[in-house]
Amino acid sequence: MSHAFVCLASEKWCCEFSSPYSKKLIISANIVANGLPLATKMRDGMKKAAIYVRVSTEDQAKEGFSLDSQLEKLRSYCKARGWEIEGEYVDDGYSGRDIRRPAYQKMMENMDRWDILLVMKMDRIHRNSKNFMLMMEELRRKNKEFVSMTESLDTSTAMGRFVMDIIQRIAQLESEQIGERVYDGMRQKAKQGAGLLGSPPPYGYEYGDGVLVRVEEEARVVRRIFDDYLAGKSIARIAEELNEAAVKTKKGGRWDRKTVSRILSNPVYCGLMEWEDFLFEGGHEAIVTIDEFNRVQRRKAERAKRRGKIFVIEGMEKKFI
Repeated sequence: MSHAFVCLASEKWCCEFSSPYSKKLIISANIVANGLPLATKMRDGMKKAAIYVRVSTEDQAKEGFSLDSQLEKLRSYCKARGWEIEGEYVDDGYSGRDIRRPAYQKMMENMDRWDILLVMKMDRIHRNSKNFMLMMEELRRKNKEFVSMTESLDTSTAMGRFVMDIIQRIAQLESEQIGERVYDGMRQKAKQGAGLLGSPPPYGYEYGDGVLVRVEEEARVVRRIFDDYLAGKSIARIAEELNEAAVKTKKGGRWDRKTVSRILSNPVYCGLMEWEDFLFEGGHEAIVTIDEFNRVQRRKAERAKRRGKIFVIEGMEKKFI
């Protein structure tokens, strides 16, 4: 476990991180004046705040975080700070480890309408440090502020920004170390003949000495699938044409919409490996470029009935769209 500790006279921040492989991120802060962060209402002016509350069944059982109690306290906090409430975004029964929450996504889409994102605690918005830091990057790009009421974490203050910088650096270290270990473990399984985490090779590849090697005949089919979809053909039509041409799947079967869709959504064809939320170089030859992959995902998102499961690749990170 690594610790970061900062103490400045009467203003004290104490940050404790269970790192590098934990999912816990504990931050406590005492930067208060008369019950409020040192930032004053005069400085804040009439800013607009987006209130976000979340609770899961597990949270209510363990900690008593009811939605009503969160909302009541956050409304009072806004009144004390002189902030106008732009909207209240409520996710009832959703895990903080997943960003696919309807109210959270709507709030982020409405970012131009508010100045401050206000939560009771950091774990109400995210229980995953990587997702939290991605959100903070987005807030920084749009010049938005983040305030955690009970932890007095306020990025409008110099101290708040300083602590966020510490969090970001530790989260980055954690992400890189996990990525290294995941990559080593996956390669070892492949060398033992178990495939990538025990899975068979994807269409277009076979295993050779622990890495993926292109199967040219299959790779041409993958290339065709991406080209056809970008040319405007539907997934169903692509599957029909492959069957009409007597092209077989990896297992020798017929093509359907699900099989084609999986190929179009798999970053392995960009030369990358995927494990949960991590992407890293796979050491194998790509069949399509990242730009082509991203164009396909955006087209799929335009046609999708449900949002949040499709991602593009930006800087070796998944960005859900």
